[in-house]
Amino acid sequence: MPAGQEGADHVRQVPAALARRAIVERIRPQIDGGRFPIKRTIGEAVEVNAGIFADGHDVIVAVLRDRTRPATAHTEDPAPADTSSAGVTTGSASVEDARGRVANAVSSVRAVVDQHGWRETPMALAAPGTDEYKGTFVVDHPGWHEYSVVAWVDPFQTWRRDLRVKAAAGQDVSVELLEGSALVRAAAARATGLDARWLLSQAETLCALSPIAARIDVGTAGKLSALMLDHADRSQATTSGVLRVWVDRERARFASWYEMFPRSAGPDPTRSATFREACRRLSAIADMGFDVLYLPPIHPIGRSFRKGPNNSLSAKPGDPGSPWAIGSEAGGHTSVEPGLGSLDDFESFRAEAERLDLEIALDLAWQCSPDHPWVREHPEWFRRRPDGTIKYAENPPKKYQDIYPLDLACEDWRELWTALLDVTLFWIARGVRIFRVDNPHTKSFGFWEWLIDQVHGRDPSVIFLAEAFTRPSLMRYLAKAGFTQSYTYFTWRNTKPELEAYFTELTTTEMREYFRPNLFANTPDILHPYLQEGGRPAFEARLVLAATLGATYGIYSGFELCENTAVPGTEEYLDSEKYQIRVRDWSHPGHIAELVTRVNQIRRAHRALQSNGSLRFHPTDNPQILAYSKTSSDGRDAVFVAVNLDPRAMQHGHVQIPAELSASQVGDPQSDYAVHDLLTDTRYIWRGDWNYVRFDPGVCQAHILTFVHG
Repeated sequence: MPAGQEGADHVRQVPAALARRAIVERIRPQIDGGRFPIKRTIGEAVEVNAGIFADGHDVIVAVLRDRTRPATAHTEDPAPADTSSAGVTTGSASVEDARGRVANAVSSVRAVVDQHGWRETPMALAAPGTDEYKGTFVVDHPGWHEYSVVAWVDPFQTWRRDLRVKAAAGQDVSVELLEGSALVRAAAARATGLDARWLLSQAETLCALSPIAARIDVGTAGKLSALMLDHADRSQATTSGVLRVWVDRERARFASWYEMFPRSAGPDPTRSATFREACRRLSAIADMGFDVLYLPPIHPIGRSFRKGPNNSLSAKPGDPGSPWAIGSEAGGHTSVEPGLGSLDDFESFRAEAERLDLEIALDLAWQCSPDHPWVREHPEWFRRRPDGTIKYAENPPKKYQDIYPLDLACEDWRELWTALLDVTLFWIARGVRIFRVDNPHTKSFGFWEWLIDQVHGRDPSVIFLAEAFTRPSLMRYLAKAGFTQSYTYFTWRNTKPELEAYFTELTTTEMREYFRPNLFANTPDILHPYLQEGGRPAFEARLVLAATLGATYGIYSGFELCENTAVPGTEEYLDSEKYQIRVRDWSHPGHIAELVTRVNQIRRAHRALQSNGSLRFHPTDNPQILAYSKTSSDGRDAVFVAVNLDPRAMQHGHVQIPAELSASQVGDPQSDYAVHDLLTDTRYIWRGDWNYVRFDPGVCQAHILTFVHG
């Protein structure tokens, strides 16, 4: 080998990416290094921050790219998604690829789109003297969206900055003008048409014999700078890895849910109501201002080991059993319980709900009664005990002998997964676009990621709510894996410190990017002691909290009647509707239906309450008074809420409204200004930061206040 040849070979092996000087790191938001997408709804903004810097003192230019992700072939194979990281990288593809994907660079004042659908907008320093850049884009289509960051050291912008400094100092810049001319001429070679001709004319002017001052003006002009950005040399640009956004329709972000058992919506407590009879209840629910009507499972209920009232082990003739014990001789997950009617009756019920602007949400419960057809046809889909019997569901010490869980890890898991997808698609074909999923944390995470992706590949408008009251890590992972919304710990957060800490976590940490809370004030399984013991004022307080802390909330039927009788020593309803039919008197004295209606009207009228990101808690001088505010994204709508957390006693004290909040709404907060209580249509005159409030249980449990302009 000739002397020096070994060293030459080593030089040729240096990766070209190492020559790229711009460093792009710490891109936010991203979830687990890009493994999972962030979430938005149509019309929402994504603010992207990144650390961007380079060696030396040259000017860095950075752009934020985003696009609706091109459609890809949809795989039918039920295999878990790749778990490798899709995180950010420093480096880029080849020069040709980089030029092809970002052929039209962004200018300092406008966004452009290249031939691959990438839209580019400029990123700016978040604060002078930092290396933190930020940029924003808005998503406008449901489905997958993606984004990345491109940055490069820009010789022309560096030259332009230095030219200004040197000229202002009175230095001779004649040579610098020649350097600038060469840079502009190179850009002209990259441009075409009118842009190329105009850039050539500017290059000639920079090196002409005209006065220096005039040439400096040409070199520092904004038009030249913008066009040079449009035709910048990106051959050494650093391009981050591609990150993803899943975009849902608006209902994923903002909705009011109401849960009802249609079998209880008839006149006779000794039999199931039909869907046709249950239609009579729909107008009252719609009039209260709800958007989503959630139905527990509507499928045939098994008879084997059917549970009686209060989950008793012996059912009497006529006991309806639990709707979650799915399957009988009448069919399985694609059939309707005969007591409710037929599939056509369900579709008529759904059509009537939609006429009243109510969207139906159905329960997906992947379990079977011992009488389900699958138990006969596919016994391999269930777990067997050593004695050969199928293992029933348990949550020790509770036993659910009427339910056989499906084994999603069985040997024939592919066939089972596909069957469950077919069930989901069956109901989607019948107009259902929202599913509340029962106990998803007891099924494979990979299954949910696959199932939701399969459904969204066909219809991105479908919403999945995870009913998972379990450990935080499991709840977070389900949200990352694709669930649109999630149940929360709201029911068990009742004191001021608990509420502030929990909702601060939900709205200010990384969770805000992927975890959408759905705040149910009660469920058929959960009647918290706060409601059991606090009477009507407790229901009023929890209603206002759920509906204003969260953009999406729900109540279970009977909440508006303040039903609060539990099995002693438990959080379970006595005479639970899960096991028996409950025909209610909706005009029962003491109901709060009017308050529910008013709260839902306020939510619809105020955009500040239709998202969660702006939630801020504010000081009070009484630990029983919780105060917080929300503001719309444009700052025009602000709502201030104060709630008495004590359902038994009068509480009063002072709440602090930050000066910047009141000033943004009324001008000078040190002068008298009016606030309007939307619950009672009452006005109060306030002044300054601290103002007095008083709450008397049975009279006033909360204020929902807006600022009176002018």
